[in-house]
Amino acid sequence: MTHSAHAHLWPGVPLALGSAILFGASTPLSKLLLGALDPQMLAGALYLGAGLGLAAVRLGRTATGVPSNEAPLRRSDLPWLGAVVVFGGLLGPLLLMLGLTRTQASSASLLLNLESLFTMAIAWLAFKENVDRRLLLGAFAILAGAALLSSNGKGVALDRGAALIAAACLCWGLDNNLTRKLSASDPAQIAMIKGLVAGAANIALVLWFGAALPSRGSFGAAAAVGFFGVGVSLVCFVLALRHLGTARASAYFSLAPFIGAVLAIALLHEPLTARLGLAGLLMGLGLWLHLTERHEHEHMHDELEHEHAHTHDAHHQHEHDGPVSEPHSHKHRHAPLRHTHPHYPDAHHRHDH
Repeated sequence: MTHSAHAHLWPGVPLALGSAILFGASTPLSKLLLGALDPQMLAGALYLGAGLGLAAVRLGRTATGVPSNEAPLRRSDLPWLGAVVVFGGLLGPLLLMLGLTRTQASSASLLLNLESLFTMAIAWLAFKENVDRRLLLGAFAILAGAALLSSNGKGVALDRGAALIAAACLCWGLDNNLTRKLSASDPAQIAMIKGLVAGAANIALVLWFGAALPSRGSFGAAAAVGFFGVGVSLVCFVLALRHLGTARASAYFSLAPFIGAVLAIALLHEPLTARLGLAGLLMGLGLWLHLTERHEHEHMHDELEHEHAHTHDAHHQHEHDGPVSEPHSHKHRHAPLRHTHPHYPDAHHRHDH
């Protein structure tokens, strides 16, 4: 079986980078909205906007008869989905808000970069995902650039607030790894449910503490930012998990702080500094290390039955009773197969090394 030298990069890498670009862009855009919305209300509006926007897309597809090629969530997925909503949509933001009231913003920004380290460590140690030296070096280069962007040169105070923010990053690291369990299912459905539940909960919480409702214009603007920066970004990230595995998707996503900083220069007229340039070089080095990674060896695919969107490629050689469009989704069985080609720890390559 022949494979293109770069086939393993597509479409996972563009999806992960697209997710990082959208999420990175949401940071300066959200900063523009902070004058009109309470920070907690803004967080709720972003998530609710993501959920409502994706729900509208879903209803539009149903109304126009456009079929979905994705596998729907099943009853067996509900425990994983519940854990994702709790850790990623509720506990993570709540711990972050509590931490932000107890520590400096500069320290908080730097500590938020722990999310990628937690994600990679959990993927490596708990889920036995392959992480080689090149991936580690690239990830640390990207994280070093993100840390440089966040640092104000005065160090980090490791106080109670810092511990709460670190706990939030741990929750999001768990969220990223648990989401991999759902990555074969419809990513828009996952992001929609997470956005609706987390957004409604955050808004209910801030209203409980006495915050006033924002104007419809500012709330609508925040919801629009949330649709793209949270909702569409999360859909891309879930798809990237499907193709790249957790550690690599998270490593590419770590470029988001740099993307946000570059956009802040254009949107907020912030200064172009030597720190930003050095951070860009570090992140560029990390991205190059990842893009040039080539993980190839003879490997064995055990017999497997599952459901997800697929085309009839090297790993999907089964028959149908009639003509089908591609991609399509149905439960299918993989016969045992041994071969060699470049690959990532995706849904079909979660083998031991």
